Amino acid sequence: MADMSDSASSASCLERLNSYVRTQKGMILAAEMLLSIIVIICYAASSYGGYSTVAICELVFAAVFFGIFMMELDKQFKLVNWLWTDLFRAGIGAILYLITSLVGLIGGGGDGARIAGGVFGLLASLLFAYDTYTLFLQIKSTRQHTPAATDDRV
Repeated sequence: MADMSDSASSASCLERLNSYVRTQKGMILAAEMLLSIIVIICYAASSYGGYSTVAICELVFAAVFFGIFMMELDKQFKLVNWLWTDLFRAGIGAILYLITSLVGLIGGGGDGARIAGGVFGLLASLLFAYDTYTLFLQIKSTRQHTPAATDDRV
């Protein structure tokens, strides 16, 4: 006989997935993963497959953070500052996608798949930069400013 707790936990996981994908951060991470898969496919079809390394790494990192935020593990593990970690992930991803996409576009004469990978990489770079911007605004708004202690005695 099947255990009923397994089906309840899988439904719970699907419900969490559905509800998280509808949030702004969930949509951004899902779009980052989708664009990374498209870039991987484009570079794999080109004669220069080595450019797909950045896309593979960013796909894995985005999937890990998607899982962490979807399962709300960031609220359980307080040792890591997840906002700053995600900010660095998105910022580095934007820079690396920009560099590899420009190199792919500049040297991609005659290789249509490489040029397509460069164009989708630029779109991914813009999406990662937008993610970095939203995370920066979120960190800026949550930072508490405490006034400096002043001594009234002169």
